[in-house]
Amino acid sequence: MSGLSHRIMKETQRLLEDPSPGISAIPDEKNARYFHVLVSGPQDSPYEGGIFKLELFLPGAYPMKAPLVRFLTKIYHPNIDSLGRICLDVLGDKWSPALQIRTILLSIQALLSAPNPDDPLVNDVADLWKVNQKRAIQNAREWTLRYAMEN
Repeated sequence: MSGLSHRIMKETQRLLEDPSPGISAIPDEKNARYFHVLVSGPQDSPYEGGIFKLELFLPGAYPMKAPLVRFLTKIYHPNIDSLGRICLDVLGDKWSPALQIRTILLSIQALLSAPNPDDPLVNDVADLWKVNQKRAIQNAREWTLRYAMEN
């Protein structure tokens, strides 16, 4: 872990010793700035029961710059595109050095509970979410069953 800031070491230690429910973030053996993340789909959401793999990378300027996070598991969501990029204010213009890795991962988990079709990254998914939410939720559930369930 040499070369890492005290803050990154403290955050990593806390993530490992006191994980948030439904979230696992393990630093890579070769690069302690790179995390293998698992997020459980929130209860009472179309993603419930799914385990979503993400990657999180802390840039050299962290905490002055936001972590880079993306979904590796395919997901049907208006705010997450086919490349796994996430439209979430705290990863962009609302980033603050006061935020931590844990806060970001909890925000991503909350985004699964409350998709925001009014600030979409995927317009066709957002449009369906607005005009036929029942069908959009059904699609999200089908994708969760297909791509995010442990076999």
